Amino acid sequence: MSTGYYDENADRFFADTAHADMSQTRRRFVEALAPGARVLDAGCGSGRDALAFRQAGFEVTAFDGSTQMARRASAHTGLEVLHLTFDQVAWREAFDGIWSCASLLHVPRAELPGVMARLRDALVPGGVWEMSFKLGTGERQADGRHFTDLDEAGAQALIAEVGSLETLDLTLGRDVRPGRENEGWVNLLVRRAG
Repeated sequence: MSTGYYDENADRFFADTAHADMSQTRRRFVEALAPGARVLDAGCGSGRDALAFRQAGFEVTAFDGSTQMARRASAHTGLEVLHLTFDQVAWREAFDGIWSCASLLHVPRAELPGVMARLRDALVPGGVWEMSFKLGTGERQADGRHFTDLDEAGAQALIAEVGSLETLDLTLGRDVRPGRENEGWVNLLVRRAG
C-alpha cells in the first residue's frame, strides 16, 4: 500500500477531512465501549477521530502509514501519532476498540484478510471494531491511490473470511464532506469473538 499520495497532498487532505462531521458513526462505536476504554485509531489520517476519542475520555493510540499525515495528526491531537503501516501492526489483545475509518479501503483485496487478522488480534476478545469502505465492487486506481470497494455482500464475505468476528451492524451511508454527498460508504461494526 503506497502512502505517496498522502505525503504529497497532506495539507489539502488535512483541510478536507479534519473537520468532517463523523459524530453519528463515532457515536455508534463509542456506545459499544466502556468508559475509559483503550482505542486504536488505525490509519488516523488527520487525527480528527483520535482527537474526538481522546476528548471523550478514552485512552487513544493512533497511527498512520503516511509520515506527513502522522505529523499533522500529532499536531492536531496532541498525541504521539505513530508512523506505522498495517503490515507492521503487532499488538496482541491490547485494545478494547479499533477505529479504521476510510483506511483499510487502500489495502488490495487479496491482502485484506491478513491485514485484518493482525488488527483483529490487537483487539481483546469481545472488543469492537468500526471500519468503512467506499460502496462498490472490485478494485480501482484513482489519483495514484488503490481502492478496494465493497458492497454489503462483499463486506460480509470479507468478515467471514477473516474469521472470529461477529457483525453487529452494517449500514450504508453517504459521504459527509461537502460536494461528495453522492459517494456511498459501507460502515461495519464488528466484535471479536471469544
